[in-house]
Amino acid sequence: MTAEHDARPRPAAHEVCAIVPAHNEAAGIADTLAGLREQTSPVTRVVVVADNCTDDTAEIARRHGAEVVVTEGNQDRKAGALNQAIARLDLPALTLVMDADTVISPRFVELALEELRDPAIGAVGAVFTGEGRSFLERCQVNEWARYARQLSRANRVWVLSGTAALIRSEALRAVAQARGTTLPGRRGDVYLSDALTEDFELTLALRTVGYDLRSPLECSSTTEVMPTWPALWRQRSRWYAGALQTVGTYGMTRVTWRYWGQQVMLGLSTFAMALLLIVTATAFFADDLTTSPFWIAVGVAFWVNQVVTSWRHRQGRWLSVLLLPELVYALFLQAVFADSIRRRLLRQRLEWGHLESPAGA
Repeated sequence: MTAEHDARPRPAAHEVCAIVPAHNEAAGIADTLAGLREQTSPVTRVVVVADNCTDDTAEIARRHGAEVVVTEGNQDRKAGALNQAIARLDLPALTLVMDADTVISPRFVELALEELRDPAIGAVGAVFTGEGRSFLERCQVNEWARYARQLSRANRVWVLSGTAALIRSEALRAVAQARGTTLPGRRGDVYLSDALTEDFELTLALRTVGYDLRSPLECSSTTEVMPTWPALWRQRSRWYAGALQTVGTYGMTRVTWRYWGQQVMLGLSTFAMALLLIVTATAFFADDLTTSPFWIAVGVAFWVNQVVTSWRHRQGRWLSVLLLPELVYALFLQAVFADSIRRRLLRQRLEWGHLESPAGA
């Protein structure tokens, strides 16, 4: 670390307010709050936003030392809960927004503060992972491991993760002031109320008002993986539809052109895979299936990449070695993306959907 880097100022007094929106999170909120207490750089205030809860999330949060804010008439999901909380709170220089089903690593805040010594950085997001036992859960863990590897190699943040992000409060205020003019939404709101993926929309908003973002690998979080195929379909439908919705809302700008490119490439890869399956199936049933050294080499290269990028994660490395299981998973995700495009073209509304917790949420 250079002397010039050391000379950069830290955010004022290291004061951090954690805001944790929670809808029926009784099963996991205690672990989330324990993770905040164990930070090497203390979180000075913890606020759990109990949003339309029908379980004892609020009571458990209070027992574990958190303040509780209860939403009033919120119909805008997580974005609305966060907007209500931010409007009521007197925020310090830094705000940590995180999910109630997530545990951040003990040095998350400390390392994020180091990044925020650069005044150009508006927020530091988590690099998320999960824990899985079943085939489906381990596929998700492998997928996220590859995403983390991509972040490390590209040194670029695609999405400021909603699992956890330490954000300058002045950046949140800048977003709120730009709503209705430079940014979509209602003036005074930090989060766009109708966004299906509020973290992705906030990413574009922060970049549009001039802030850079970081997600160092050491700022990690452990979050919930989807336990069933229907739950995963609902989650990814929201993610994909939310991305399409957001880039459509923003249009083509200096900030969004890369994201437009990403959506186009996803569409092309989905189309190409569908075409490959159709051609292969047609050749098979016509008894005209032949082998090609070129495509065999391409397949081997793909297999090696899958194995190498997941090998550090013992839970899922053998899925990569076998190849076929992860191909099935990839085809599933492409089917979800194709359905999201269909919904977007037909202007069908996608409901948020909450994963039911073991506590009966």
